[in-house]
Parts: sequence; C-alpha cells; structure tokens
Amino acid sequence: MKKEELSYTEAFTELENIVRELEQGEISVDKLSEKVKRASVLIKICKDKLTTTEEDVEKILEELHEKEQEEEA
Repeated sequence: MKKEELSYTEAFTELENIVRELEQGEISVDKLSEKVKRASVLIKICKDKLTTTEEDVEKILEELHEKEQEEEA
C-alpha cells in the first residue's frame, strides 16, 4: 500500500474535523469504525512529520554548533 502524502497541516485539519464530528455526535455508529481508523492514519502521519522535522532541526543545530566551534578554533 502506497503511503499517503498529506502535509502536516492537511492531516491535522482532517483530524480536527473528525474530532469535531465525534464531539458533536455527527458520526453514525456505522461510520464510527471507519472514522477511528482514518484518525489513526492521520495521527501517524502527523507524528511521523513531527519526528522528521525534529530530527532535521537537531541536525541543523548540530551542524551550526560544529561550524561555530571550527570558527572559534
């Protein structure tokens, strides 16, 4: 199965809509399982994107720190 390509914002917005529907009782029992499964996929997308972004930022900060140390030497 091909991994779905959504931006963090798209996935988070869709997830917010599902949560709103759940809170307002707008989802029928027949659709509840489908919505929960979709929410699970969206949560994974968001989590993966946050993890990747965190790793990228840490790498950039580490590279900047190394560059500063080289310049000081």
